[in-house]
Amino acid sequence: MAFFKVIGVLTALTLLPTESESQISDCGQPPLNTRIVGGQDALAGSWPWQVSLQKTKHFCGGSLINNLWVLTAAHCIPSGNPAGLTVFLGLQSLQGSNPNKVSRTVAQIIVHPDYNSVTSNNDIALLKLSSSVSFTSYISPVCLAASDSSFYSGVNSWVTGWGNVGEGDNSPFSDNLKEVEVPVVGNRLCYCNYNSRRVTITDNMICAGLTEGGKDSCQGDSGGPMVSKQGGRWIQAGVVSFGVGCARPNIPGVYTRVSQYQNWVNSQITSNQPGFITFTSTGTNSDLSVSCTGLPPIPTTTPTTTTTTTTTTTTPEAVVCGQVRLNSDRPGGGSGVKAGEWPWIASLQKHGQHVCGGTLVSEDFVLSDADCLSGSPNASDWTVILGRLKQNGSNPFEVTLKVTNITLSNLTGSNIAVLQLSARPPLNNYIQPICLGTERTFPEGSTCWAAGWSSGGGGEEQVLQEFQTSVVNCGNASADSICTEQFALKQGDSGGPLMCKQKGYWFQMVVLPIVSRNIRTDKRMVFKNLSNFQDFLNDTLSGFLSPPSTSTSSSISSTILMTTKASSTPTPSFTLITSGVTPSCSPFFLFIHLLTFISCLQAFPWRGLHHDSWL
Repeated sequence: MAFFKVIGVLTALTLLPTESESQISDCGQPPLNTRIVGGQDALAGSWPWQVSLQKTKHFCGGSLINNLWVLTAAHCIPSGNPAGLTVFLGLQSLQGSNPNKVSRTVAQIIVHPDYNSVTSNNDIALLKLSSSVSFTSYISPVCLAASDSSFYSGVNSWVTGWGNVGEGDNSPFSDNLKEVEVPVVGNRLCYCNYNSRRVTITDNMICAGLTEGGKDSCQGDSGGPMVSKQGGRWIQAGVVSFGVGCARPNIPGVYTRVSQYQNWVNSQITSNQPGFITFTSTGTNSDLSVSCTGLPPIPTTTPTTTTTTTTTTTTPEAVVCGQVRLNSDRPGGGSGVKAGEWPWIASLQKHGQHVCGGTLVSEDFVLSDADCLSGSPNASDWTVILGRLKQNGSNPFEVTLKVTNITLSNLTGSNIAVLQLSARPPLNNYIQPICLGTERTFPEGSTCWAAGWSSGGGGEEQVLQEFQTSVVNCGNASADSICTEQFALKQGDSGGPLMCKQKGYWFQMVVLPIVSRNIRTDKRMVFKNLSNFQDFLNDTLSGFLSPPSTSTSSSISSTILMTTKASSTPTPSFTLITSGVTPSCSPFFLFIHLLTFISCLQAFPWRGLHHDSWL
């Protein structure tokens, strides 16, 4: 039976409790599902959390996660507008009689703030029903996979929906709810399966399907649940997201990995929270033995034997600075920022209050302005928060670290500070170091950016703000300066970066000074270039991080992004991004590649948003 998803086109984390107490008593226990599944039509009541999203007709699935909320895919409802949207529960057939059916309109849609419709990253959304539903044998919630869950290759899972029963737009939706049993495919193998199609499989995804094909989800199944059974409970591991065709050999379906979103879901549903349960795979993770071109290698251990002891050493993956995995084209104008778009920005806090900004410049050092700390240079007074977006509100990706040492430069005029952290933060989509531009130059007209928590900026939640500016001639200013057009630097922005992009990497050129310093001259802003502090930084940081050699490659992803998702699996933890050589481009070269690109689009029958989404 072929079935589900939609697609995409082209081209973490804090420890959480293993179970939530609110919905545990009710979730994942369908009283009418007492048989072995994996056939064709599902029996009424077998999957009581399955819902149908309809406007004038069915277009996507979803799952009931408590008496008021439904989980679905973001690509199903990209506009975020609930008008005209109805959720049907207890439904068995799209046609004919459904004696157990209940319907609710939708009062609110919450699309994940970092959903990327191009990459299909974070393809997840919540629907709040207009009123609560009562649980019956035909309507009850599913349990959700907790953040520390593990789904090894081969774990049996089941997908349900009313989607197309075959590949192609002309294939009809199924009248009756269907079920299909498919095994989990590890992320490394899934990456290798999709690698030739230039699709990025990330840690925020989970894959499932048969090597020989023949069973899968298809258009119309998007947003529906992928579940596995542990003990007596069914736990949702994935949300139907995308694929290539339907049920093809060696092309597993791709789902949003639910366990990545426990913190986010609980931040949106504050009462009667869904039941999160840790799913634990047994045995060994066979996916760790998979390798292919472009796949990050598994860290290897090399035994070293002496006469008395045996030790192992692991070669760590090199840390690369200046990469932004979730950064979109900057709109400018002091707009709000999305999580992960400036992953090196730090909030320096004294006794729990934001004082200044800063930047992560190595694995355990943060750079800021010396004047921010001169009044209180004691390290014990300070903490640093990384991965933060809002000063007020939920920040599911943030990490708070103590400061163990503060070193101030001692030059004439403005100075900088280096803060040593108590531990190395986890590097992920939301926390990355920036490169230091002490040996970089940017000509007049170059576009640069500043970012910080401006006093009074960002609305009630005080969201991180960004400001676009351009490099200008410094006139009579000293040769160790860099000058820009004026922008709105305010209290709270101090210590943050002025940053410019070169060959795909971001470099910090300036540490923003405190507002009281007179940095405005005529129509320019004059800053002390970071190159003035090169010797101090080299001594304090014991060397700089740098991007890979730009003479051979650019680490900008060469992946042609596909629709819905992307980011971090519990086991193993990695982000899969392909990279390649960046050629020098002539108009003719670009034209040839554009023709090739269009040909590729026509060659691959992606399961795409236009099939399932309600626009």
